[in-house]
Amino acid sequence: MSDVNLHLAREKRFLVLLGIICLALIGGALYMQIVLEEMPCPLCILQRYALLFIAIFAFIGAAMPGKRSLTLFEGLVVLSAIGGIVAAGNHAYILAHPDVSCGVDVLQPIVDGLPLANALPLVFQVGGFCSTPYPPILGLSLAQWALAAFVLTALLVPVGIYRNRRRAEL
Repeated sequence: MSDVNLHLAREKRFLVLLGIICLALIGGALYMQIVLEEMPCPLCILQRYALLFIAIFAFIGAAMPGKRSLTLFEGLVVLSAIGGIVAAGNHAYILAHPDVSCGVDVLQPIVDGLPLANALPLVFQVGGFCSTPYPPILGLSLAQWALAAFVLTALLVPVGIYRNRRRAEL
């Protein structure tokens, strides 16, 4: 196997791992929703969409044979992570400033009108308010953990691409 293929295989393994982690995070959110009865707000649902898009693009990217198509899907992963940063950042801000509303009256019909909300209402339908404080996990709110995950994704994917492609050229 050539060095280029070896480094592309490393990128693909990373994408598969990233996709699995995103699906696990959605599973954790469902556990908290169903078992702990912590209802998701519109921004929570938007974060789930971002995680789902990251996972889908990561899996498709890992299945792509060429460098260009792999790079395209890695770019879509980064764009999805940026969308997640916006939603999670807004959510973390609202939790830090409880007097600010997430605009549940405005966002709820939009989020509940998305196709997956009708197809999978348990996973993608709004049931709570963004300002509801739930117990923190290791000192951070779920929105803060999600924000950290999205920022890491948006940073590590391009760094991994650059690092792997640079090594392949050497």
